[in-house]
Amino acid sequence: MPTPWPRSNSQPKVLPPRPLRLLGGAVIAMAVALLVVLVLWSIASAAYGQPETAAPLPDVAHLLRMSAIQAALSTVLSLLVGTALAWSLNRLRFAGRNLVIALFASAIVTPGLIVAFGLLTVWGRSGWINAIANVLFHTSIDTPIFGLGGILAAHVILDAAFAARILLARLDAIPSTRLKTGQGLALTPAKRFATIDWPALRGTMPGLAAIIFLLAFTSFPIVLLLGGGPANQTLEVAIYSAVRLDFNLHGAVILALAQIGFCSIIILAASAFAPIPSTLGPSAGQRWADRGFAKAVQWTVLLACIIGFALPLLAVLAGGFSSNLPALFARPSFPSALATSLAIGTLSALLTLVLALGLGSARAATLRPLARIGLAAPAYAYLAVPAVVLALGFFLLVRTMGIEPATAGPAVVILGNALLSLPFAIATLGPPLEAVASGQGKLIRSLGLSGWQQFVRVEWPLLGREIGVVLALAFCFSLGDLGVISFFGTQDFSTLPLLLVRALGAYRTDDAAIVAAVMLVITVAAFTALPQFFARWSDAQA
Repeated sequence: MPTPWPRSNSQPKVLPPRPLRLLGGAVIAMAVALLVVLVLWSIASAAYGQPETAAPLPDVAHLLRMSAIQAALSTVLSLLVGTALAWSLNRLRFAGRNLVIALFASAIVTPGLIVAFGLLTVWGRSGWINAIANVLFHTSIDTPIFGLGGILAAHVILDAAFAARILLARLDAIPSTRLKTGQGLALTPAKRFATIDWPALRGTMPGLAAIIFLLAFTSFPIVLLLGGGPANQTLEVAIYSAVRLDFNLHGAVILALAQIGFCSIIILAASAFAPIPSTLGPSAGQRWADRGFAKAVQWTVLLACIIGFALPLLAVLAGGFSSNLPALFARPSFPSALATSLAIGTLSALLTLVLALGLGSARAATLRPLARIGLAAPAYAYLAVPAVVLALGFFLLVRTMGIEPATAGPAVVILGNALLSLPFAIATLGPPLEAVASGQGKLIRSLGLSGWQQFVRVEWPLLGREIGVVLALAFCFSLGDLGVISFFGTQDFSTLPLLLVRALGAYRTDDAAIVAAVMLVITVAAFTALPQFFARWSDAQA
């Protein structure tokens, strides 16, 4: 269980001055802001300095329209399914409930590439469904796995599970007095949802919708695998194709600027909504269960969602471990990509943690609004620069500096993955650091603790689980990244996601299945073990 934070946030901070923390946070914020400026400058300057090629300019309006349509549909479907799933989990009690909730919570770190490959394994032309249909009915089922249907299915699997976990926490937080009142009034399930549940969910919906829309709009590996052609191409895939296939830097830069502008509008709109809390712990649940038809509907929704989310993952595991694993290990490319992915994931996670701790500690040490905004804004600015656009900016930047992309590849991939994980890390570490400053400030001042002693004796025992969560999130995000590595990967520098895409491109589906299974096992292990390990470690030293 995560350590409960002090609830005296309304009290002014009484921490002693921490000039070193403020200085360290300011240095990190300025360095990150400088990188933002350099990336944007490299993209903007290339738009004017790069000569036009013979390749036709991309239809930006069409790509924006297609990206927005699939993102909007994904958002609506994900919220509908996520609300139904949260409602069902909130009402039902069964053995293994926390395990099922953890399964859906893992959606935030499950690589989209794995889900897309799992859907192909189940619904593809040579997938499980067609194999069963051929045996039973001697015919094949033409499923629309490639195109908009496949893209929506993959997004709903990931984003609906993420939405359900957030919304379940809101339902769990409904005061018991309201529940007792509703129970005393003998409210029907429909009236209970309208009068008690929906008011608790309503405030979270706009911000959650903005996040899901942004995730779907900037989706790269899912559209790359399941898009099915130019008709469903999005901005990110078009940028990748313009650089890697046509080497049309002029067209790629135009697309990147359109992507940045549109994402910035979404982020500015989302900033007006209530923030979305991080909820990765167990669910307390409620004791007021529904009966009859409502309970049957809840079980139906729950079982359908478990099958929908777990079946592609089980297909990945089954396909991977039924293939010839020793043969793939015997090839130099697989052990090399595995070692590279683990090394990059570890270094990127550590860098993310250092940056997040530096910025979070500095923000918690000051009450000045402008200083707090300045310390956080540069990190959140990268939300407007998706992975493919960030990779393009770095690609253009190293070319401008006269550095070979292959030489700069490892450092750029580590740094790029850390920057992409940084907003999530700050959102995770910020609240507990603020709580320490508000609730433990008098104690720290009275004991005369230095900044280092404050971290070791007060913050570390309280931050153990959150530090593990940050490391797990950053490691898993890096492990599943395809956007940054796609611009800097070579035959000698490859990661597991890049190896998987290359195997699919060469029609080596058995090799792709093994790579996907290994990625999934590592992701689940890291997401499960790291928060628990650091929570126990910090408790042991408390």
